[in-house]
Amino acid sequence: MSRIFKDRLSIGVTAVADTFIDDHMAAANGEYVKVYLYILRHQNEEDLTLEQIADALNHTEADVRRAVNYWQKAGVLETVQENTVTKENTANWHIDLEVMPTASKETAAAQIPAPAYSAAQVSRLNENEEFSQLLYIAQKYLNKAFTPRDCQVFAYLYDTLGMNIGLLEYLAEYCAQNGHTSVRYLETVALNWHEKGIRTAQEAQEYSTSYTKDAFAVMKAFGLNSRKPAVPEQKMMEKWFKDYGFDRELVLEACSRTINAIHTPSFQYADSILTDWKKAGVKTLKDVKGMDARRAERASSAAKRFQSYGNAVNDSQNNRKTSNNQFHNFKQRDTDYDALMLQNVKEWMDSPNK
Repeated sequence: MSRIFKDRLSIGVTAVADTFIDDHMAAANGEYVKVYLYILRHQNEEDLTLEQIADALNHTEADVRRAVNYWQKAGVLETVQENTVTKENTANWHIDLEVMPTASKETAAAQIPAPAYSAAQVSRLNENEEFSQLLYIAQKYLNKAFTPRDCQVFAYLYDTLGMNIGLLEYLAEYCAQNGHTSVRYLETVALNWHEKGIRTAQEAQEYSTSYTKDAFAVMKAFGLNSRKPAVPEQKMMEKWFKDYGFDRELVLEACSRTINAIHTPSFQYADSILTDWKKAGVKTLKDVKGMDARRAERASSAAKRFQSYGNAVNDSQNNRKTSNNQFHNFKQRDTDYDALMLQNVKEWMDSPNK
């Protein structure tokens, strides 16, 4: 009698990158994470559509589209071919771009360029005592042994971007103190500093100190002070404080309105409020209150106009009903028929011919 054996351990496995867990998951809406994991699971399948994802997760297509847009803006999903979208550092997953929005030009421009350093180039750089010492110190701060790719990142920052040793050492210290030991995260911060024109450790310290206080205030306002902000959250806060130039009071007001409106902390919702304020030319909390007062006045005026219109419509309808009454033009009679009958009887009794 022959037997058929089956390997009980032969099961499908979907690997989730450490970077996603460390730098992205905490900041994302739970529904967005579900969409990401589903895409990750089916990334090699052709013809994966928004409709299919929505049906599988019991979402609407609009919900799925918002999730995909979020991950594209976070740099986790990117368009690499005319008709395919891929997850970073993984094989392609195919999806029709007619239903799947592509990343914006701004998002694409902000994506981190891959270091183009060979092992031989890194090895030659490592002969430089200063660079070798940098790698040693950075590994101590981050408490990890660097991979060849990690060494390429530091080579790129040091040799191509020209970031000095003092700045890079402070960068490693700063990331470690904030609980981020991923070189990918460190690279993101480094490129952001470089874009901001930060060239020395002192400039970086001044920038990060002011930002850290503001970030802590936002996290506390959202009730998230038990953890550090994730990379997408940091990028949004930097936009609010640095790019928009809003002060802490104004940003915290947006956080408060977010909680009051949807009863949950949401950086995306707060960002929509602050972006609208920026477009409206708002600079201070006083400007916001003035804008609120004008909006309330317009709403009140519109309500009064609507009420007047409603009254006019009602009056018109009442007049129309009255005019349609066929007895309306006859004068109402006020004859007392009982008295008239009594008078007739009395006259009959008094009549001699009765």
